[in-house]
Amino acid sequence: MKTMMQLLADLTPLNRVICSSDYDYTIEYMKGVLPFKEISYSSSEVYNGWVIPPKWDVKTARISFQRRTVYDGLHHPLAVMALSKPFVGTVDREELRQHLHYDHRYEDAIPFHFRQLFRSYDRDWGFCVPRTFYDSLKEGSYDVVIETEEAPGTLRVLDYTLEGRSPETIVFGANLDHPGVANDGLAGVAVGVALFEALRQRKQQTNFSYRLVLAPGIIGNEYYLGHLSDEERTQLLEGVMLEMLGSPTELSLQFSRHKESNIEIALAEALEKSGCRHHTGAFESALINDEYIWEAYGIPMASLSRFPYPEYHTDLDSVELMSQACLEEAVGVLLQAIETLESGGIVRKRFSGNVCLSHPEYDLYIDPGQVAFGDIPDDERRRMRLLMDIIPTLSRPTSMNMLAVRVGLPLERVEEYLEKWVRCGLLDSK
Repeated sequence: MKTMMQLLADLTPLNRVICSSDYDYTIEYMKGVLPFKEISYSSSEVYNGWVIPPKWDVKTARISFQRRTVYDGLHHPLAVMALSKPFVGTVDREELRQHLHYDHRYEDAIPFHFRQLFRSYDRDWGFCVPRTFYDSLKEGSYDVVIETEEAPGTLRVLDYTLEGRSPETIVFGANLDHPGVANDGLAGVAVGVALFEALRQRKQQTNFSYRLVLAPGIIGNEYYLGHLSDEERTQLLEGVMLEMLGSPTELSLQFSRHKESNIEIALAEALEKSGCRHHTGAFESALINDEYIWEAYGIPMASLSRFPYPEYHTDLDSVELMSQACLEEAVGVLLQAIETLESGGIVRKRFSGNVCLSHPEYDLYIDPGQVAFGDIPDDERRRMRLLMDIIPTLSRPTSMNMLAVRVGLPLERVEEYLEKWVRCGLLDSK
């Protein structure tokens, strides 16, 4: 098994744009790490207006002044604008500057210019440079060479499923692309692999099934979800995007749009119990990447990240930035959340609407009491009433333990009450 740091060291230096030789190498590398299934889509498949870019590799890239190379576009994967058109010619300083992109936050960082990857039908040539280089250019003529090799692109996605007792699946996603950077995408891949290696070693089969999906950002998940059968997509219960988990910044749990999934509730509890530095926030409060793609297909998607971090979308996002301890902390929190999910059974609703629970056939009603008639408020009764009210609103299979967490009652007390619902034929449990 490759360690998380080894995976990052091996793959970070590559020019992992969406369709490229280095991305293809990364796919084959990952197949040697876990027994992934590959799903691929050809460039002829335009889906929902998304266009798969051509396979693109940079062969030569440089800027010369007075016959001397002043900028080598091959010294870092970010140095040539992603999906740059080829160009050979002589330009003056002002025209050259129109094709140079720098990070306005930093003097010496190279930014990630990614827009053309999603707009391959509208491309320009260009370099990404430090601002110091941009400012240092002298008046005069510059010789520019960008030579690329292009072919029809193939969009490649990997998934790996650990089957549990139930077909309902909790998904963990991470981005396998993003050229030349370690934290943004690839650190999530490393954590996801370590998480699933640990789950594979588990002695008992899990209740839920678990899936790891590695795809290019945005477009990869759109094609992946859009091309699944309705039956398979329905089994994808909920999930978490694993993003930017190696930097020495605090963990950030961003909830799904409606904050109702089992896994995000379990993660919130695991973060509190771990004592690690962290914060939580509503959907889109920290970042928005692939989460909104999954949500659009009806799959609640939280994210676990260490965003924000200062080096985001620059060449400063390097292997040297990565912290083994931070990676391990993320894996530990995820494993704890899964253990919380797995410590109780799964319940499924077998009715619609609201059953008259006080009917003698059921006898499941929790009377909240009436203060006007002298009833003394009882905290456990209030929590049991909350549990009773939650059950008719369940729209998907739910962990008993997560219901216990939501209402603040011991798992045993919740299981005892839910078993009565099962005996009445209102719930299934596994």
